Amino acid sequence: MKLSQFKFKLPEEQIALYPHHIEITDEESKEIIREYHRDECRLMVLHKNDGSIEHCQFKDVINYFDDKDLFIFNDTKVFPARLYGNKEKTGAQIEVFLLRELNPDLRLWDVLVEPARKIRIGNKLYFGENESLVAEVIDNTTSRGRTVRFLFDGDHDEFKSTLYSLGETPLPDFIKSRRPTEPDDAENYQTIFAENEGAVVAPMAGCHFSRELLKRMEIKGIERSFITLHASLSMFRDIEVEDLTKHKMDSEQVFVNEEVVKKFNTTQKNGHKICAIGTTVLRALETASTANSYIKPYEGWTNIFIFPTYEFATVSALISNFQLPMTTMLMNTAAFGGYDIVMNAYNTAVKEGYRFGPYGDALLVL
Repeated sequence: MKLSQFKFKLPEEQIALYPHHIEITDEESKEIIREYHRDECRLMVLHKNDGSIEHCQFKDVINYFDDKDLFIFNDTKVFPARLYGNKEKTGAQIEVFLLRELNPDLRLWDVLVEPARKIRIGNKLYFGENESLVAEVIDNTTSRGRTVRFLFDGDHDEFKSTLYSLGETPLPDFIKSRRPTEPDDAENYQTIFAENEGAVVAPMAGCHFSRELLKRMEIKGIERSFITLHASLSMFRDIEVEDLTKHKMDSEQVFVNEEVVKKFNTTQKNGHKICAIGTTVLRALETASTANSYIKPYEGWTNIFIFPTYEFATVSALISNFQLPMTTMLMNTAAFGGYDIVMNAYNTAVKEGYRFGPYGDALLVL
């Protein structure tokens, strides 16, 4: 398929800058306060067998599942990856976006820098009000990519605590360019079950699940399990080729353990529904899939790129946010639900005023 086939007109006001919330006015300060409700965003339910559509609230999602069905979540944890500092001598402000830790003992990190043209091997970068943290650029990786070594006296836990105290929540650029990062983002851009640190992009379909909704799932007998996929900026990076067969995804680290394998394969064998909560889960399960629609334990890396007409071997349902045009997540969803059916649902979502992006509304494909 072609990149241009995933282009659609999205009004800017339908790109969600905050999660679903209500605004209340504090009686004393008269300030407007946002009160967030994870499971009360809108949910479109799309039946891929006939293309029919239903509209409801996200907390109604369990009405479409039964006892012994299985939800699989991504328990990756987002870390505060965006830092601002200054370059030695010139004092020029620079942005350093942490991608992954390469060597804990040597304090080596793979990062992106902006403006990249000013950051060269040997430069020192200073962070914090008192320049309490220093990094030295030791290698170039890509046009904006660098390997840096942080200079810090103290053990690894102290270093990570200092590093993260200087960072902020790594909101996507299309949100960051429209409003500043706020303290609430540290909680909002994270699932309530986040456990395994390593992502710079949140698995946002999972962020709609509240503790109350998880409890209601448990009461109904809907089971849950977790994979880990540390989502990278590849999810939001511009695709630069028209022919999608030539696009290459960045490799992302994946863990599919024995527990989820056992639950998945038992559920599959017994003919119950399995729902992937987000396209990261979908890609992890397809990476771990076997020829007979089961999965096997997997620990490693994946750069699987799913787009129509990919043939799925694993799940029977998918929950995803409404994605921006020409993104890999939209392509994943279109592959699962069928290109024409999903794009028609997206056109309906635009007309009906659904909110798009990581903080937007959700789509359930059955």
